[in-house]
Amino acid sequence: MFDTSIHWTTFFYLLIDLIIILFVIVRRSIVKSSGMRRYLILGLLFVIYNATGGLLPSKNFPSPLIVQYIITYCVAIVLCVFIIYYIYKEYDIVFIKFYFSIRNISILLITTFVTLFLLTFFITNSLSLARLFFTLPITLIGCYFLYLFYKELSKTRAQSSKLIHRRSILTFISISSVVLLPILTLIGDYQWLTFTIMNIAFYAITIIEVDRYLYFLEHKHKIYKSEVIDFVESNKGLPEPRLIFYALTPRELEIALSILDKKSYKKIAKTFCISEGTVSKHASNIFKKTGINSKREFLNKFGAILIS
Repeated sequence: MFDTSIHWTTFFYLLIDLIIILFVIVRRSIVKSSGMRRYLILGLLFVIYNATGGLLPSKNFPSPLIVQYIITYCVAIVLCVFIIYYIYKEYDIVFIKFYFSIRNISILLITTFVTLFLLTFFITNSLSLARLFFTLPITLIGCYFLYLFYKELSKTRAQSSKLIHRRSILTFISISSVVLLPILTLIGDYQWLTFTIMNIAFYAITIIEVDRYLYFLEHKHKIYKSEVIDFVESNKGLPEPRLIFYALTPRELEIALSILDKKSYKKIAKTFCISEGTVSKHASNIFKKTGINSKREFLNKFGAILIS
């Protein structure tokens, strides 16, 4: 396409990702939001991944073929690590972080790439063999990671809310796309297949964020009256909130709404499939940002406003 190696499907995903990112940037500027930074970084990484993976390797690129593969592989590795990091941080996925922490995953990918891909290529001068040596162990480890992920999600399925159940399914789809990447790389350079699977990860996370935004809209009356959100819509025709700029993250807002519903930390933990300690940590951040010292004080200050 355009006399380059980029496939039309990859170019299509590149445009879609750019449109999504531009929409989020414009919306953040309109509502003066400080949230969604991680999402924007994720989107930009997908744009870079689509661009580099679609255009490289190319005979018109002024560098050896192996350098081009190093660029594309490094971008893919950074993207995969950030997807897992995003899911860990935004949705409090902590049950497999002990073995598969971001640090351990990064060390594993970098070490295997240098020793099993680059070293193999320089010794054998075979790109196919280097791919095999690199992708095979990564695929096996990735499948084990996915198995643990699915196993833990299955345990919490019965006690989670519909919102969290949908989020769990979409998160699993996103992780599955990451795990499939080395398998697709081993199969061959089929852009239409590889980039479709990988962009599904981004669109699954995007659906999660849209679902969360709809959840906030559903509780809009609480948000305005309790004044605990800093990325609301333009409030034309609505009373001006007194204290609107608390810079709560979307996750903190979810917890704040649950606290305003007078749910215990234990019940909130079951609802979101996280530990009570994680809920307590979020609550502490909420209280600190809103100038509150305790849950009771938070309810006294904001909960009373909920009565209309």
